[in-house]
Amino acid sequence: MNIIDVKGVNLTIGKTEILKDITVSFEDNMIHGLIGRNGSGKTMLMKCISGFVNPTSGQIEVDGKIVGQDVDFPKNMGIIIETPGFIPYYSGYKNLSLLARLNHKIKKAEIRQSMKQVGLDPDLKRHVRKYSLGMRQRLGLAQAIMENPKLLILDEPFNGLDKDGVKEMREYLLSYKEQGKTILICSHSAEDIDILCDTVHEMDKGKIEKVR
Repeated sequence: MNIIDVKGVNLTIGKTEILKDITVSFEDNMIHGLIGRNGSGKTMLMKCISGFVNPTSGQIEVDGKIVGQDVDFPKNMGIIIETPGFIPYYSGYKNLSLLARLNHKIKKAEIRQSMKQVGLDPDLKRHVRKYSLGMRQRLGLAQAIMENPKLLILDEPFNGLDKDGVKEMREYLLSYKEQGKTILICSHSAEDIDILCDTVHEMDKGKIEKVR
């Protein structure tokens, strides 16, 4: 069963064609990789799937709902796109607790557990502005997984992580798939894609092609 169906999607911003007749499907309970050079359209496709950008034409269906018609933003989805933004003068835990209040789906225990799963101490009082890039990425992943979504959209989630951190995150994502979840991941690392992904699609100049 497909959890994401993209049908004839085009996106033009100003006079620039960003996405050109994109038609692609992603099955559930798999890890799907998106590769391509900067400016190829990967991040913008993820933004369209997530509901942050409305395509000029075409249709995107996520988990049986048409994005922008049935729902503004797909439900049950965790997202990291570009650099995660947090309130710099709050701790990591305080940031996540504020976000958790938006949906009222989880309590303190789930927030703490998500932080521990990505290697962060929920009791650390340090403000996010003093976090390293790697710690920010971990916090972003904790935010994406804390409500136990069935679909993760991850744009370069390993940026700023050291070798051990990358290994830990790969193991976590593989275990997440084993729980019946689906992940769409964009990475510049061929090794990440080889180790993690069941399917691979390449984007170039706004077009998409399956390569594995």
